[in-house]
Amino acid sequence: MPLHSMTGFGRAQGRVGAWTWAWEIRSVNSKGLDLRLRAPPGFDALDIAARAAIAARLRRGACSATLTAQRDAAATQARINRPLLDSLVAELAQTPLNANLRPASLDGLIALKGVIDYGEAPDDEDTTAARDRAMLDGLGVALDGLVAARRAEGAALAVILGQRIDRIEQLTRAAEAAPGRAPEAVRARLARAIDQLAQQPQLDPARLHQEAILIAAKADVREELDRLAAHAVAARRLLGEGGAVGRRMDFLAQEFGRESNTLCAKSNDADLTAIGLDLKVEIEQFREQVQNVE
Repeated sequence: MPLHSMTGFGRAQGRVGAWTWAWEIRSVNSKGLDLRLRAPPGFDALDIAARAAIAARLRRGACSATLTAQRDAAATQARINRPLLDSLVAELAQTPLNANLRPASLDGLIALKGVIDYGEAPDDEDTTAARDRAMLDGLGVALDGLVAARRAEGAALAVILGQRIDRIEQLTRAAEAAPGRAPEAVRARLARAIDQLAQQPQLDPARLHQEAILIAAKADVREELDRLAAHAVAARRLLGEGGAVGRRMDFLAQEFGRESNTLCAKSNDADLTAIGLDLKVEIEQFREQVQNVE
């Protein structure tokens, strides 16, 4: 399965009956699936189905989906607000007339605000259902475009991440072969450390032996190098596996960082420290790119 990025864009548009519509959907990095859906008033029935369709295609990413819809101009219908008109007539019937008042006329009542509403005729249920189905199909087309864009960027990311893993492995091998890790170099450093300790007055020989063991243990980066190599193998396996592996690769990036920090902290050799710093740079670049992986 190919690697997917979390960044992409998709668009689809169409026409059904008197309606023209367009979907735009875009996504960026996020720890989980954060979905925001916007639709015009009157399209609330699409909300649940649209969210389910998006969640079925995406695992991670901050996703924003927007539906725009416009209806062709239709013949205007006039609707009498019967309850309001009846209420006015009843009130007027109870109002006494005098020389300054004339009986209310129908045209006068109709002219009052709210008695007559003007608007377009609503769609019937079948037309509305057909419209919603077409728009959901259009969302699927927009999602196809989004997923294709995420897949294309994921392919580019896979190349970059592979290069970072290659470099981490190279530096791990360089640390393994660092002259400062040679037995004779370790013995020389240990001898100097013991000489310094031996200069302390009244130092217990048993304590000197313990301190020598601690110095040797602290300077040993064997475990860190083994774990770095194992993490590189795991990262390469995830890269080949593809799919939604971003969370696991992010965890490996943290583990890479932890081991490189420990290596630098333990190192008492200039060359090994320089390699450790280069490792930290490569691992940070690896971690930044992993943040884009689904």
